Amino acid sequence: MSGSTTLERVESIAIGAFDGMHRAHQELLRRLGEKGAVLIIKKPNASLTPDKERCRYTQHHCIFLPLEGIRHLDAKGFVALLRSLFPNLKKIVVGYDFVFGKGRKYGIKDLKEHFGGAVEVVEEQKLGDISIHSRHIKELLEKGEIELANQMLGRLYSIRGEVVSGQGLGAKELVPTLNLLVGKFLLPKPGVYATYTEFEGKKYPSVTFIGQRLSTDGKFSVETHIIDQELAQAPKEVRIYFVKYLRANQKFDTLEDLKSQIQKDIQKAKEVL
Repeated sequence: MSGSTTLERVESIAIGAFDGMHRAHQELLRRLGEKGAVLIIKKPNASLTPDKERCRYTQHHCIFLPLEGIRHLDAKGFVALLRSLFPNLKKIVVGYDFVFGKGRKYGIKDLKEHFGGAVEVVEEQKLGDISIHSRHIKELLEKGEIELANQMLGRLYSIRGEVVSGQGLGAKELVPTLNLLVGKFLLPKPGVYATYTEFEGKKYPSVTFIGQRLSTDGKFSVETHIIDQELAQAPKEVRIYFVKYLRANQKFDTLEDLKSQIQKDIQKAKEVL
């Protein structure tokens, strides 16, 4: 939660879970104005933009409300809570399918009835015939359909990870990689991707692998190779932006075969990026 002075100046809020901060969410945020804020209903399954990652995609102040703390409320109680948080609230912005409260039984009609101020409803946003929803984006990522997922997001899907030591084989036998420990982010389908890897304020073309290392120790890993760069020192944390799915994970009989395929992956990624 935030300081009371900040909340007192808020005149409009957008309400939602906002996992993904995708194009449909951005349509809500566009209606807020200067004295707007984003009221994020915190659900445990947010994985496109976990926790405060959502704040990265808006200039408006973010306030988090745990779902468990409000799911028991009726319409009157929910609006009373909003008014207590935002004493100068004049406008609420929600999506066309917004529901709230006990048993998810309350909707836009109830919000309008009890709020008394302006309630702006943003209509369904589509990409072609597909409705833009976090669940659809998650399904696309799990199928490796990165380009369509990125179109729905309105940006490149990204994950953030801490750089950890790997098996030590890459730099010696194959190509040097940064091995990542990724937190709550949804990982796309296992395989090899053309990506950008960002650290210390710069983005570098890269090839990223997700999955079991079938040709070596069999362990699951997320690792990225920075193309045409020699790093004097590994960064502590990186962000990976996914551009295109290149190929499925596969097992190679020898390290030489694996290295040969990695070189092909690098070439393909260069063409994509």
